[in-house]
Amino acid sequence: MTGHFATLQFERQISAPVETLWQAWTAPAARAVWAAPTPEVTVDILSSETGPGGREVSLCRVAGQPDFRCETGWMEWLPGRRSVNHELVTRDGQALSSALVTADFAPQGSGSHLAVTVQLSADVAGDGPDMAAGYRQGFAAGLDNLAGVAARTMVLHRRINAPRALVWGAWTNPETLPQWWGPEGFSCRTDRIDLRTGGEWLFDMIGPDGTVFPNHHRYHEIRAEDRIRYGLLAGENGPKHADAWVSFDEAGGGTDVTLGMVFTTEAEYRTAKGFGAEALGLQTLGKLARFVGKD
Repeated sequence: MTGHFATLQFERQISAPVETLWQAWTAPAARAVWAAPTPEVTVDILSSETGPGGREVSLCRVAGQPDFRCETGWMEWLPGRRSVNHELVTRDGQALSSALVTADFAPQGSGSHLAVTVQLSADVAGDGPDMAAGYRQGFAAGLDNLAGVAARTMVLHRRINAPRALVWGAWTNPETLPQWWGPEGFSCRTDRIDLRTGGEWLFDMIGPDGTVFPNHHRYHEIRAEDRIRYGLLAGENGPKHADAWVSFDEAGGGTDVTLGMVFTTEAEYRTAKGFGAEALGLQTLGKLARFVGKD
């Protein structure tokens, strides 16, 4: 058994604003999109609690090889400025490495500057993987992916002057969600709705002029009064438009609602921006505020 210690440093100039980059860095739905360094690798986030003191467990999978398990703990959490986390990587129950990861965020023009420092300690058997090389290659590729993901991520915020339990209930009750969902003048026609992890919502959005827009939400995670993670598809089992999430944070007796979407391609992101998706999304959150009687 040999020991290996390394300090790895990475920097990226990213076209997205800091607020969007922070969401792409921390939201599990976005992390699952960019964390895999190559198409041959998949990253499954088994559980995640973001914020100071939170923990995350994920599996890094490559066909024909044992899974790598990563256990992450968030130590410092300054939104839009800095995150610090420790992580332990194991395979078949054997510890391969531990690391301290510090990420610093700063505005740069209309975009952002991201600096990441990884302090790595690895104990590797003679026939084991070179974790320093793996981190160097994997983080470099992952941060390149992150830059692309942030550039096609849309983030919307609304503070609602109502308790989190009330806002959460309006979003996760199958009777109430269709009553307020959608921009001004739109209505919902539900085919089926099952608001749970592994569930779905198949529905049509009907515009003011009667135009029908088929939608299909597949729920990957519903964590009570915390967040919802889902895929947004064009009609039943149709092409995926985006990986989406919504988070609910207590804020002085009210609730900060954050709605995020990582569009499948930059072209889809530009199309959504072009038809005013941000304004329409904010209208939807405004309808939610009115529905809970706190607008």
